[in-house]
Amino acid sequence: MDRAQSRQTPFTARFQDFISRYAWGEIWTDPTLSRRERSLITLTALVAHGHHDELAMHVRAARRNGLTPEEIGAVLLQTAVYCGVPAANSAFAVAQRVLAEDDEDRGRPR
Repeated sequence: MDRAQSRQTPFTARFQDFISRYAWGEIWTDPTLSRRERSLITLTALVAHGHHDELAMHVRAARRNGLTPEEIGAVLLQTAVYCGVPAANSAFAVAQRVLAEDDEDRGRPR
């Protein structure tokens, strides 16, 4: 959310306000599901619709919300069955790049 707001322009301000209030304010703060569970659902939805830029951001968020790389991989593997192998293949490429960057940022070898 902070990254999106930092790129806000006068043209995108109303949209960013909408997203902040609706997605982050109402949906992600609803106590019915945990942030971890919401990450699982969000990853799947983004793969299903081919939203790879958003997927990269949400792989990072999923890590912050407690998902392990193995759990993220399991989600992506399951999407191969329900969303299609090409979608899952692209998602694995995005997730692998993000997880490698995360490891590099934390000083871990790839």
